[in-house]
Amino acid sequence: MISAHLLVVYIAALFVVYAVPGPDMALVLQTSIGRGVRSGFAAAGGLGVARATHVTLSACGVAALLRSAPWLYDVVRYGGAVYLAWVGIQIFRSPVFALPEGGAMGAESRPLRTAFVKGLLTNLLNPKALLFCSVLLPQFVRPAAGPVALQMVELGLVLLAIGACFDIVYAIGAARIAGWMRAHPLAQTLQRWTFSAALIGFALRLSLD
Repeated sequence: MISAHLLVVYIAALFVVYAVPGPDMALVLQTSIGRGVRSGFAAAGGLGVARATHVTLSACGVAALLRSAPWLYDVVRYGGAVYLAWVGIQIFRSPVFALPEGGAMGAESRPLRTAFVKGLLTNLLNPKALLFCSVLLPQFVRPAAGPVALQMVELGLVLLAIGACFDIVYAIGAARIAGWMRAHPLAQTLQRWTFSAALIGFALRLSLD
């Protein structure tokens, strides 16, 4: 078992990481504003599955393979950059959405599966997320504290739980903003351009780093 002090430090580190704007946050906010809180939750679900995959791959040593094979890292990195840019362009080209009364999306124009897949691919195709898990988690593992595998599971579950909490807050907050944006078409246009530019910017940063 991980000590309470070490666990508090780990949770604090995760809070800092999840609070920093990134493609995951931008996707959840945009999805929840444009398609409603249910779609925002679906996108968050995809992000959660991707994070769980990254934690598992890190435990299996796949992250070390990416570090030792630069070409493989580049393939995943450029693939993720292209996908983020594509999502950003789709957002930019989408028409100004018409929000129903109350900001709720009772009959969503797109299936929740689409939002889930976007969340899954946005995080899954980001090799930095995998490398982050492989660097952060081992720092909080203490062989003397018990089985390493059990500690990795515990750290992974905490990572997923904190990430889910942040995503839920973002989705609910964005859905509430959507209610105000219903009466402000210009604000809708600006938010589309902002999130589109953010995702394309993240794509460029991922491809250049």
